[in-house]
Amino acid sequence: MKFSLASLLACGVAVDAHTIFQKVSINGKDSGSLTGIRAPTNNNPVLDVTSTNMICGQPGSKSATVLNVAAGDRIGAWWQHVIGGAQFAGDQDNPIAKSHKGPVIAYLAKVDNAASASLTGLKWFKVWQDGFDTSSRKWGVDAMLSNNGWTYFDLPKCIAPGQYLLRMETIALHSAKTSGAAQFYQACAQINVSGSGTFTPSSTVSFPGAYKASDPGILVNIYGVKGQPDNDGKPYAVPGPAPIQC
Repeated sequence: MKFSLASLLACGVAVDAHTIFQKVSINGKDSGSLTGIRAPTNNNPVLDVTSTNMICGQPGSKSATVLNVAAGDRIGAWWQHVIGGAQFAGDQDNPIAKSHKGPVIAYLAKVDNAASASLTGLKWFKVWQDGFDTSSRKWGVDAMLSNNGWTYFDLPKCIAPGQYLLRMETIALHSAKTSGAAQFYQACAQINVSGSGTFTPSSTVSFPGAYKASDPGILVNIYGVKGQPDNDGKPYAVPGPAPIQC
């Protein structure tokens, strides 16, 4: 059944501008909804950087599937307003509200079995980020919006074979000038990497712990002197470590 925005509001149904990572593509092949993904069942953000929900989002669905990928493959991560897509017909906040500017980030953590691994105690390293382009004044979220919810990156060719959790994260910064108001959206995919890579990270981070509420990429006013969310064209410091270099 489809509902109009007006009818949803009249019935008291929550209408928000949030997002959920819920599907993976590998070299353009769609793996299917929630296949190989640990995802929250609601689209509420994590606000507390010290919460264990910073790892893979709030508790929700868990898949028994581990997705097979090769180092160097083109990975797609699909973000949508609610599980399955738009929240209602004509949903203007799908995959996320246009006001929710910020970066999109990918981390990996090596595990023995991606389908059953505990989330605590994992050591993460960043493999990709799309932050802020000072020349175009576009954010990672803008690329997501232009691709109907998809973000794409190449899994580094140097990644060693084995099983990993792939942590995808979007950070919405529209209210981030106030401490504790940056919005974190994350979920994790379960992957088995093949190839001949030998990369072992020399340093890793933990979640929670990788971010502080006072980090310059988290406590930040992205609005310029003209009131636009363009960071006044200044560089933006994406939270966490730099992506690995192969």
